[in-house]
Amino acid sequence: VQLQASGGGLVQAGGSLRLSCAASGRTGTRYTMAWFRQAPGKEREFVSTINWVGDSTFYAASVKGRFTISRDYAKNTMYLQMNSLKPEDSAAYYCAAKATYESIYIRARNYDYWGQGTQVTVSS
Repeated sequence: VQLQASGGGLVQAGGSLRLSCAASGRTGTRYTMAWFRQAPGKEREFVSTINWVGDSTFYAASVKGRFTISRDYAKNTMYLQMNSLKPEDSAAYYCAAKATYESIYIRARNYDYWGQGTQVTVSS
């Protein structure tokens, strides 16, 4: 499966952005999907994940209550609604997928497919 992330940009602190991750290719396979982010000089870190069924989600403590992950099966697209953005949220955001049904994963090494990054910059 190929993943295409989009929706990044420059926003002021307190603002909102919605990231999208469009999947193409073997979309008939069931995938758990996730968002990770990586700031310059830092390791890639987990942000959020959602299983194929859509009934299990998990968030990093740093974004819980501000970010919401969702997916639109008809459009083969995953979203990350980001509200109350902070300068420390600035990073390249990557979407990832793993062929599985109900399980969710928070480690990057568990994911088999990755999209290119979309840059989010939050100004103070």
